[in-house]
Amino acid sequence: MKVLATGATGKFAGLVVPALVSHGIDVRAVVHEPGKKHIPLERGAGETVDADLRDPASLRAALDGADGVFLITPAFAPDATEMGLNLIEAAQAAGVRKIVYNGVYHPSLGLANHASTRPIEAALYASALDFTILQPAMYMQALDSAFEQALRSGTLVMPWSKHSRMTYVDYRDVAEVAALAFTGEQLSFGTFELAAPGMVDRVRLAELMTAAAGRELIAEDLPAGFTLPPGQPDGLGAMFAEYDRNGFHGGNQLVLRAVLQRAPRTVASYIAELGAARLTAP
Repeated sequence: MKVLATGATGKFAGLVVPALVSHGIDVRAVVHEPGKKHIPLERGAGETVDADLRDPASLRAALDGADGVFLITPAFAPDATEMGLNLIEAAQAAGVRKIVYNGVYHPSLGLANHASTRPIEAALYASALDFTILQPAMYMQALDSAFEQALRSGTLVMPWSKHSRMTYVDYRDVAEVAALAFTGEQLSFGTFELAAPGMVDRVRLAELMTAAAGRELIAEDLPAGFTLPPGQPDGLGAMFAEYDRNGFHGGNQLVLRAVLQRAPRTVASYIAELGAARLTAP
């Protein structure tokens, strides 16, 4: 089976490439920047293709001979919906059999990055494609930079309240689910909410990072009146304000555990892994 994988050069979605390869899937990786072609190839992709979700003609060429598509769109791109719909239309025209779409956790939230996914989901429901829709929580991999920042400053700071309870998932588990969706029919025509167990606030994250670092790291809030620097994506501030008011509730692991047939990776184990990696780094 040959799968066209979008997001293949990214820190998060790029993890789908080795997951697919480990299940015997031939990966054709979409690359926008020529200087990044080596990234998916080093992760096991068999080939790369220059394509743009904004350019239907490039998508038709990229889909030639593909059996499936892994689709993810940029979270805050103003035309994210259009990009997703372009690929769905091109996939149907090319006779692609299967599409796995990486959406968002709680797409009903009135946030720009969530709202952009709903028409894409609707298009899949109305299509003739064998689809699987994944709705992952916040990616644990985003904690990498927070941990490094905390090690430098001694404080763990994020642009929402330290008491906001958040729902996470290890993207390696999401990537594994994506691979399983391509290798059988068990996940066909399904929509799956993916989360690690429980919710964690930043106070607890700081405790876990303290244990991982072997020195005290303190959770702090940003100063009153903090504003995002210029040039940030539209909708980012609204998302942070939502997290500040309400957190990001969820943390029900039932679906992810059932699909993986094992316990999902936890926030505690992920941060312990970060600490261990730091100790063994050259």
